[in-house]
Amino acid sequence: MPATIRIFDPAMCCNTGVCGPGVEPELARFAADVDWLAKEGVAVHRFNLAQQPAAFVEHTTVRDAMMQRGTEVLPIVMVGDRIASEGIYPSRETLAALAGVVVRAKKAVALADLGKPGANACAPKPGGGKCC
Repeated sequence: MPATIRIFDPAMCCNTGVCGPGVEPELARFAADVDWLAKEGVAVHRFNLAQQPAAFVEHTTVRDAMMQRGTEVLPIVMVGDRIASEGIYPSRETLAALAGVVVRAKKAVALADLGKPGANACAPKPGGGKCC
C-alpha cells in the first residue's frame, strides 16, 4: 500500500499556488504531479501556511523545522512522520519513489508514424474513415 504524503506549503494565495494571472511554472508542474499521485491511489494531504496555520503548529516535526530554519524550509514533504524533502518541490519521479508507486513510461510515437495502425489511438478506421 502506498505511503501517505503530507505537503506543507509556504503561504500562497490558494491551496496550490496555481491561481491568479501569473502562475509559476514550478507550482503548476508540482500541482499536476500531486494530482497524478492521488490518481495512483496515494493519500496526499496539502497544507498552506496562509490558510491552515494550525496544521503547521500541530505537526511537531514541521513546527520544529520552521522554528530552527524559518519559512525557507518550506515546502516540506513528509512521508509518515519523517521529513522526506524540504525547501524544494520534488519531481514526479521523486514523489513516486517516496510514495512507493511506479511511474509508467509513456510510449513515444514518432510524428511520421501517426495514423499507422498500432501507433496510437487515432489509427485510421476500417473502410477508410478518418481518425479522431
